[in-house]
Amino acid sequence: MLSALETGPMTLAGLVSVTGLARPTVHRLAVALEYHRLVGRDLNGRFILGPRLAELAQSAGEDRLLATAGPILTRLRDITGESAQLFRRQGDVRICVAAAERPSGLRDTVPVGAQFTMNAGSAAQVLLAWEEPERIERGLTQSQFTADALATVRTRGWAQSVGERETGVASVSAPVRSPAGKVIAAVSVSGPIDRLTRTPGRLHAPAVVAASEKLSAVLRRSGRD
Repeated sequence: MLSALETGPMTLAGLVSVTGLARPTVHRLAVALEYHRLVGRDLNGRFILGPRLAELAQSAGEDRLLATAGPILTRLRDITGESAQLFRRQGDVRICVAAAERPSGLRDTVPVGAQFTMNAGSAAQVLLAWEEPERIERGLTQSQFTADALATVRTRGWAQSVGERETGVASVSAPVRSPAGKVIAAVSVSGPIDRLTRTPGRLHAPAVVAASEKLSAVLRRSGRD
C-alpha cells in the first residue's frame, strides 16, 4: 500500500484496484497505517504518505549527527566557556542526546538522557518554532514563551531564555536541520545568568549558530552519500 501511494494520493477504491486486496482488508490496513502516521489524508480525503515516513528517513542520518556532535559541542564549550548540549524532541519532551560540560566552576549540568518539557527553555523554543501551525498552537498552551517569541526565533534563527527552565540559568539555542530542511535538533549553551547576562544571545548566538550550521552540514553531506 505504501508503494502504491508513492505515485500520489489515492482513494480507497484506487488502493483496492492497485493492490488487488479485498476492500475491507485495504480499509483496515489504511486505518491502521493512518493511526501510526505512516499514511495521512489530503484535503479531499484521499490517502497519502504520512509524516512518519519522513521522520524515519531523517533518523537514518542521525547516527552520523551523533557521531559528529561530540567534537563540535566540545569546541562550542571551549569557545563560549559554557556547557553545550544537543537536544531532540520526542513527543512532549526534549531529550539531551549529547553534551560537553564546562570542566570546572559554576555550571549548568545537563546529563545525556535528561528529559525536559517543551514548555520552557531556548531549546524548546527552537524545536517548536518551525513546527506546523497546529502543533505550535498546542505547544503554546502551557508554555512560558509566546507566539511572538517563536516568530522572533524564526526570523533571527536562534532563541534565548533567561530563568525560563530553571531559576538563575540562561541559555541560547539554534536549530539543526535535516537535508530536507526540517528542524530535527537544537544545539544549546547554558549557564548561570551572572555570566551569560540577561541577553545571552548577544554573547553566544554567533558561536551557537555556527555549531548548529556545522552539524546541519554533516547531515547534508551524509544525505548525498
